[in-house]
Amino acid sequence: MDYNKLAELLFPHITKDPAEYETLYPQRELPEGAKVTRLGPSPTGFIHLGNLYGAFVDERLAHQSGGLFYLRIEDTDDKRQVDGAVEAIISSLEFFGVSFDEGAAMDGDKGEYGPYYQSQRAEIYQTYVKQLVQNGHAYPCFCTEEELSAIREEQESLKENPGYYGKWAKHRDLSFEEIQSRIEAGQAFVVRLRSKGIPAGSGQEVRTISVEDGIRGTLTMPENEQDVVLLKATGIPTYHFAHVVDDHLMRTTHVVRGAEWLPSLPIHVELFQTMGWPLPVYCHTAQLMKMEDGNKRKLSKRKDPELSLDYYRSEGYHPKAVREYLLTILNSNYEEWRMANPDAPQEEFSFTVEKMSNSGTLFDLDKLNDISKDVLVKIPAAELASFLIEWARTYKPEILALLEGNQDYLVKILDLGRSGDKPRKDFVYARQMFDFISYFYDDYFKQEDAYPDNVTAEDATVILSSYLESYDHQDDQAQWFDKIREIAATNGYAAKPKDYKKNPDQYKGHVGDVSTVIRIALMGRSMSPDLWEIQQILGEEKTKDRIRKK
Repeated sequence: MDYNKLAELLFPHITKDPAEYETLYPQRELPEGAKVTRLGPSPTGFIHLGNLYGAFVDERLAHQSGGLFYLRIEDTDDKRQVDGAVEAIISSLEFFGVSFDEGAAMDGDKGEYGPYYQSQRAEIYQTYVKQLVQNGHAYPCFCTEEELSAIREEQESLKENPGYYGKWAKHRDLSFEEIQSRIEAGQAFVVRLRSKGIPAGSGQEVRTISVEDGIRGTLTMPENEQDVVLLKATGIPTYHFAHVVDDHLMRTTHVVRGAEWLPSLPIHVELFQTMGWPLPVYCHTAQLMKMEDGNKRKLSKRKDPELSLDYYRSEGYHPKAVREYLLTILNSNYEEWRMANPDAPQEEFSFTVEKMSNSGTLFDLDKLNDISKDVLVKIPAAELASFLIEWARTYKPEILALLEGNQDYLVKILDLGRSGDKPRKDFVYARQMFDFISYFYDDYFKQEDAYPDNVTAEDATVILSSYLESYDHQDDQAQWFDKIREIAATNGYAAKPKDYKKNPDQYKGHVGDVSTVIRIALMGRSMSPDLWEIQQILGEEKTKDRIRKK
């Protein structure tokens, strides 16, 4: 077979030489030990927690080493593409604080190693496939879907490994004349790798490969035996080939991806070896799992809304909280570091892939919520107010006028109880934040809790009437509470809880029950931050008006 002649037959339109691309995309000028990482999502309309999880690993590896992190859009599967998906990917990652040094961006590519959309790199891939054909490492395959299905069915009946390899590779050894005849007849073809792997059942010993995974250590597995498709009939590459070419030309040093790609690793190793290129360090992250009925299972798009990044944006999780939580599941020593460095920025933590789990990583929404409370309590109220307003602008526009129209009022509300040695940790995410403070706004005020069981309706009316008569907005906290004690004592309630505890038969209840009646009248809830401070924020007129309406 004259492989040069075959290459010209298959790719008459390709006139460039691979050496031109090697010159166009030279080795990057970076400090020694600097890592080059990439995120390569597909524009399918669903950006998920796993993308963000991997992006944090990519970003930390690159930036901690003085390296570079880029975004590449892997859009070779045009059947699954969704309009607007790229913009959604970029905006979501940007929201969660993932910053790229180069790559695809809202306003076009940024960087010298593009295009960063694989769909725009067809000529590059075809140039390298042409070289593989010239070297006898690739060949055209004209099998139809029906023929491939027949091969699969026969393999299943014989209980042999599925795929296109060895004796099943029907078009591996077609003559030049037959190939030419099929092309002239207009038959569609793909281009396949001529694998050097030894198939199981061939009578020869199956060889293995060993690869140093950045997270999992030494991986040993059978070498690739499949004649995988490199170029589809459309001239667009498969993921297998496209990422190998791109990671080489973009000078990627570390590839972070999910464990679901482990079965494909032998294919990628063979492709790098066949191309004569050094293998990047593959880092296969653990799958994200959750507990259900006492068992771990993989997070599912269908069952688990929390897998989608849209969930965290629509609920209004602060990006700092999400990053903080992900770091706790990314590195096993992060929580210990955080306890020793409670106020240090996350960037000071020394992230390492060696501390990553190589089994299922448990995602716990309750733990995220707890961490979110710790993070939000340290964010200034003015910053929280701005965050809440921006969230409302997209996800709850009906409250925007309330928040944006009186931001000083909102800041006072959000700052309530957050000072001192033991600040309140009431806030988790934006939707919950507004629910928590909604009683401050008349349109959202409602009585959620009932008065204490030991307080009759008649007593509640008397308590509130007495409170209104004695109320003076200028009273300090001590003066204010002394009046509540007096109302309690006048109406048969102990002025001090300890008095009631000593002699419960002598009282209807204690001053706490009386203050609860007032609290419910003002806030609609039996539990809230400090009542006196709430009244100071509500103001005299609103405070009196709510008491009157009860």
